Amino acid sequence: MRERTHLDNAVRGFLDLQKNLNDNVEMIKLAEAEGDAALVTEAEDNLLVLRETAKKREIESLLSGEADANDCYLEVNAGAGGTEAQDWTQMLLRMYVRWAERHGYKAEIIEESPGEAAGLKSATVEIRGLNAYGWLKTESGVHRLVRISPYDANARRHTSFASVAVSPVVDDSIPIEINEKDLKIDTYRSSGAGGQHVNKTESAVRITHIPTGIVAACQQERSQHKNRAKAMTMLRAKMYEKELEKREAAAAVIEAQKTEIAWGHQIRSYVLQPYQMVKDARTGAETSQAAKVLDGDIDLFLQAALAGRIGGRGE
Repeated sequence: MRERTHLDNAVRGFLDLQKNLNDNVEMIKLAEAEGDAALVTEAEDNLLVLRETAKKREIESLLSGEADANDCYLEVNAGAGGTEAQDWTQMLLRMYVRWAERHGYKAEIIEESPGEAAGLKSATVEIRGLNAYGWLKTESGVHRLVRISPYDANARRHTSFASVAVSPVVDDSIPIEINEKDLKIDTYRSSGAGGQHVNKTESAVRITHIPTGIVAACQQERSQHKNRAKAMTMLRAKMYEKELEKREAAAAVIEAQKTEIAWGHQIRSYVLQPYQMVKDARTGAETSQAAKVLDGDIDLFLQAALAGRIGGRGE
């Protein structure tokens, strides 16, 4: 049913584009015959909007990867920059949550670790909706912020780093073998909201897959058992993502992107001082509307990254 809905929406979207195109072309012919310049201008403006919609639909139609249609986990981690980096991590988390809301997706915080003074050391959010992973998979990497620090009494400019990792939510039908002997399971007290219960009991769970070093943690539920189940689901997703990366390793564009993801080699810079600019290092896409980007308007970068990735595979 999910696949049928996806295909139905795609076909309906194409038919709507086709109808609107024909309607506006006919409107222009009629307006020119009657000498109505204002109506011609209106129809031409409509065609420009249709062109942008068609570009987006074209990219959506190419989200055909094995897990592109899935929900996803998005994890943010503070890097170099102390309190400023932890504040930047919280800003990034808000940006992605706002993006999800703009697109009608559901976003749920699964785990978060508060910073010492402000912000977050790390957080994981589950984003649910068709093609959530397909849209966000290119966001993995290091994000750099340049601004006047609100935590610096001398109002100096600071550079902060935070990393983003995106993995698909997968169900139990995916053949990912996990041996219990390869797991290290730690329990600890939750640090987020939840009342006295989460503060008094070690209900939070962190699972480490020793052979790969992959870690998954959950403190969302009051029950340690439920947190463990959720953490195992997240671990399976991360291991599945690693397997997907292996399958795509032959593509040169993916290899180049992995080089960019190395810590300190940012994929995108967000500059708030001395000017406003957000620029993607991989695609060259940029905008001076930094405030809008931080409020979740990141489609420009997602579309550019996907178009480049698809083009690099020759699809």
